[in-house]
Amino acid sequence: MIAVAPAHKSGNVEAPAVPTFAEAVKLWAKIGLLSFGGPAGQIALMHRELVEERRWIGEQRFLHALNYCMLLPGPEAQQLAIYIGWLLHRTIGGLVAGILFVLPGALVMLILSSLYVLYGDMPLVEALFLGVKAAVLAIVIEAVIRIGRRALKNPAMVSIAVVAFIAIYALNVPFPLIILLAGLTGWLGNRLAPGLFSGSAHGKGDGPDVKGAVDLMFERGELTHVKPTRWHAPRTVAIWLPIWLGPVLLIWWFTGSASVWTEIGRFFSLMAVVTFGGAYAVLAYVAQAAVQSFGWLAPGEMVDGLGLAETTPGPLILVLQFVGFIAAFRHAGSLNPLLAGSLGALLTLWATFTPCFFWIFLGAPYIEALRGNRALSAALGAITAAVVGVIMNLALWFALHVVFREVHAMSLGMNVPVLSSIDWRAALLSLAAMIAILKLKIGMLPTLAGSALAGVLLLAAGG
Repeated sequence: MIAVAPAHKSGNVEAPAVPTFAEAVKLWAKIGLLSFGGPAGQIALMHRELVEERRWIGEQRFLHALNYCMLLPGPEAQQLAIYIGWLLHRTIGGLVAGILFVLPGALVMLILSSLYVLYGDMPLVEALFLGVKAAVLAIVIEAVIRIGRRALKNPAMVSIAVVAFIAIYALNVPFPLIILLAGLTGWLGNRLAPGLFSGSAHGKGDGPDVKGAVDLMFERGELTHVKPTRWHAPRTVAIWLPIWLGPVLLIWWFTGSASVWTEIGRFFSLMAVVTFGGAYAVLAYVAQAAVQSFGWLAPGEMVDGLGLAETTPGPLILVLQFVGFIAAFRHAGSLNPLLAGSLGALLTLWATFTPCFFWIFLGAPYIEALRGNRALSAALGAITAAVVGVIMNLALWFALHVVFREVHAMSLGMNVPVLSSIDWRAALLSLAAMIAILKLKIGMLPTLAGSALAGVLLLAAGG
């Protein structure tokens, strides 16, 4: 374990102390419990806790790690937690950070999935969800503003974000293609106009003189584990591929290729490789496969699952856990349906999140080694700007589905609300939540609790 360095002053700024492993565990547990609001809210939460308040990692290294995670399939916020946990406390630090980021939400999602299949529609629960969704919308909007201020530092970055937003919202351009084109734009832009693209990943945060504990550890030569070695890639592949796919292959061996367990393991292992852009990007494909191909869900239930995932901490990709639970619950065979559903949820979690550790542990040392590369930094900075535009699209998508009861998809996939279907209760609660967070600076949990209570009161008043 890395020794704790006492805090000391560098210039006029007190240098941060290296966190102990116990301190890191407490913070990762806190982040896991408070990580509402989807990837935008989760990244903003980690930035506030890790960069602004505790200064465990500097602004520039935080964004460099975020840029890499944006390129990977799967939940980028969880992968960012694994990356920073790995920087601080090696493999065990990454494991703890990644597990605690998902565990609270997974437990809540398991409970909500069980209640969903047992009790169905409950007015009180619907009222609670209405209030929580309104608060989550405000949290997402606040996160977009926070991240945008740091990533969009010049007109070139703003233009990339706007083009990315138009491409994914109005033109239905695939997310991986947007990322590829943004990276190419940054790489070429660095050669043509380096003043606009060099260091574009660095926001208006602390500045180069204020460093995090990780940055100081690098300077002191304490982070030897981040240097890629000759055998790093083969060793990581040899360890993590069996960990990830071993249980899936064993299930296939014992239950056969046609069992629901094999289908769950195989399907969600594939999703873990192609889920670029997070839950929203993969939602349509998963819904089509779960409803039409496998017959696991009825039409419309995917949206219910997404609603549950949006009201729980953790990554929105936990909606896949809901799908796995329902699939196993309805094809339980000789098992108790609730037990089968729980096992299906666990298998889905394993196939979905284990690869996240594999991607980070495999690639992070090489990304750290390339951190000083100007062309790579420019490409990753442009990617961050594009992701801001994509997150803006997610915020808009979420707002439309919270405030309006009916949303139509146009020919190119652009969502347009039916104005007559506006839900005045959701609109009022969303406005109140945005005032609480953006103007009054009320914290996330008080806003969530107050908004949920307001939803119940509206129901009691006959709203």
